[in-house]
Amino acid sequence: MGAAGRDFHNFNMYFKENRDFDVVAFTATQIPGIDDKMFPPELSGPLYPNGIPIKAEDDLEDIIKEKKVDICVLAYSDLSYQTVMRKAAKVNACGPDFMLLGPKYTMLKSQKPVIAVCASRTGAGKSQTTRYVIELLRDMGKRAVAIRHPMPYGDLTAQKVQRFASYADLDRAECTIEEREEYEPHIDRGAVVFAGVDYKEILAEAEKEADVILWDGGNNDMSFIKPDLLITVVDPHRPGDEINYYPGETNVLMADVVVINKIDTAKPKNVEDVKDNVREINPRAMIVEAASPISVTDTEAIRGKKVLVVEDGPTVTHGGMGYGAGKIAAEKFSAGEIVDPHPYATGSILETYLKYDHLTNILPAMGYGPVQTKELEETINKTPCDVVITGTPIDISRVLKVNKPIIRVRYELQVIGKPDLRTIVAEFLRKHTK
Repeated sequence: MGAAGRDFHNFNMYFKENRDFDVVAFTATQIPGIDDKMFPPELSGPLYPNGIPIKAEDDLEDIIKEKKVDICVLAYSDLSYQTVMRKAAKVNACGPDFMLLGPKYTMLKSQKPVIAVCASRTGAGKSQTTRYVIELLRDMGKRAVAIRHPMPYGDLTAQKVQRFASYADLDRAECTIEEREEYEPHIDRGAVVFAGVDYKEILAEAEKEADVILWDGGNNDMSFIKPDLLITVVDPHRPGDEINYYPGETNVLMADVVVINKIDTAKPKNVEDVKDNVREINPRAMIVEAASPISVTDTEAIRGKKVLVVEDGPTVTHGGMGYGAGKIAAEKFSAGEIVDPHPYATGSILETYLKYDHLTNILPAMGYGPVQTKELEETINKTPCDVVITGTPIDISRVLKVNKPIIRVRYELQVIGKPDLRTIVAEFLRKHTK
């Protein structure tokens, strides 16, 4: 049971060569358009010469009955504990066991030192934390290569091992908006990013270029590579989620360092509540406080204007946030009106609003394929406004033809007080590198 990422990795690590099991299907959810496909024989191995079908999770009960399934394995992330157990109950009610695989069987061991950046929830601030750590490593004279959590939503065989060092690499791979949001900021800083499907081969390729491997996590999933230093980012805008979401709490429990991000925009009580929760479940972790201050190039282009706010898609959909950096910028820089895009939503964008009904007055930057990207473009162009404010990490004008001015909101990690990540990373290098 997956979402085109962790499920494939768990298969590769635990089931692919294991004759005690016969994997009859993957199910897919959370990401639109990834079901009704095939995990290809080029990737599934000799035990599965015909590949493995990928079906919608909505069909789970029928698959269990038709294939006489004994075990269902949950293999995706950013789920509340209530959701996890409801899925377990559904599976058990149909007869099979319900399984969760842990780090012992799913983490690869690298020959190089590894820093992993994970989170308690999608949208907590992994990306800016990862960028911050990469720049620290560069300042300290080390070559850091990022390995990104998978987003293989297209041709899986072609995406087996992917290396991105330029925008041209992204164009050749026909990367989605979601992929570009994660890869472009690294490329902008001259860093190489690896991703794909087969992380054994991905790791082997990355090790050829790196002094230090940096795992750049996705959602609130666990690292695919065993870290020598685990940094987990938590979000005081969603206090309590760090102990109520799977597998985010696992990341907090395993963390060497917990970064409490966004303290500049969160309520002080929420910051203290998160700090108390972290200390209670993982008293050995070092706690680092940080802000993610926002900036725009032209505040006057926002002041008093009718604006459409476009936010990072995963953060405001399955991440559960009702807003992001775009809306914060609109309010901070005195927009006259934030336009509601609901009446202008097209195709799958409208379906996204129906599925995630907590979204109001913001447009999630959904672009998991060319059709959805076109529908996002149409929705933006139909929405009556003076300017578009984007809280996504990329320049969307590179992939969308928008008929209005676009103001990008930028945000970087700002570590506040002690302990600080620079000291922690320097000590890590002293122990783990020559």
